[in-house]
Amino acid sequence: MNEQQHINYNRVAEAIEYIKNNFKEQPNLDEVAEQVHLSPFHFQRLFSEWAGTTPKKFLQYTSIEHAKKLLTDNQATLFDTAFETGLSGTGRLHDLFINIEGMTPAEYKNGGNNLSINYSFAISPFGNLIVASTPKGVCYMAFNDDEAIALNDLKAKFPNATFQRKVDLIQQNSLFIFQNDWNKLPEVKLHLKGTDFQLKVWETLLKIPIGNLSTYGNIAEQIGKPNASRAVGTAIGSNPVAFLIPCHRVIQSSGNIGGYMWGNTRKTAIIGWESAKIDILEM
Repeated sequence: MNEQQHINYNRVAEAIEYIKNNFKEQPNLDEVAEQVHLSPFHFQRLFSEWAGTTPKKFLQYTSIEHAKKLLTDNQATLFDTAFETGLSGTGRLHDLFINIEGMTPAEYKNGGNNLSINYSFAISPFGNLIVASTPKGVCYMAFNDDEAIALNDLKAKFPNATFQRKVDLIQQNSLFIFQNDWNKLPEVKLHLKGTDFQLKVWETLLKIPIGNLSTYGNIAEQIGKPNASRAVGTAIGSNPVAFLIPCHRVIQSSGNIGGYMWGNTRKTAIIGWESAKIDILEM
């Protein structure tokens, strides 16, 4: 990951936002390229380098029709087959190698008074982020271009913890998730503060394979609380670990993308990017 990737994402995000806001007019390649101040040729090349596919194909991945098809085709067997398919060939699901350990009351007592947290900043294909870890695992990851605000948000989670700006192996392992070769991914451990209900929801999200989507209602059914869609939505909205816990793969049953703590444009970008990666792997 490098600074150029960050620049490319910002341009792609601007293009996605423009297309979303003007979808009724169906803007063509030339119009979108002009919006981000690039020639059509350079925009097509930049977009393909970032997304791994063309703008036209990317839009198909993020359309309501595509989302509805995924929901219709996959929900019946989605969770049943996730673990069966996850260890085979190019279909390996990175989520299978992410494990959650809940913090004990003693660990987050008095605002995290007993916690020692390392944190660092990194560049991802979807913008800058902060990642923080305890000796047991990643405890926080969030997209934010402002380092000061990002750090304040982290400290608000654990106001009495001891913080050190330091890159450790736990953080490095978690950031491998953004690389193209998922066959080399190490196991990622998460160390999270949450209620039993929240932890159960977050663990269920890990079972949604990359390139697939689920709904709030379906997650509620999977945890045995079919009438708790609203509570599930609240738990998903409080997810403390962006991307690694794939709350971006949960959308509305209508096919609309729904909300996202780190912005709907970023959610759209992630969904399209993951779909493109899966298509490449399956070729």
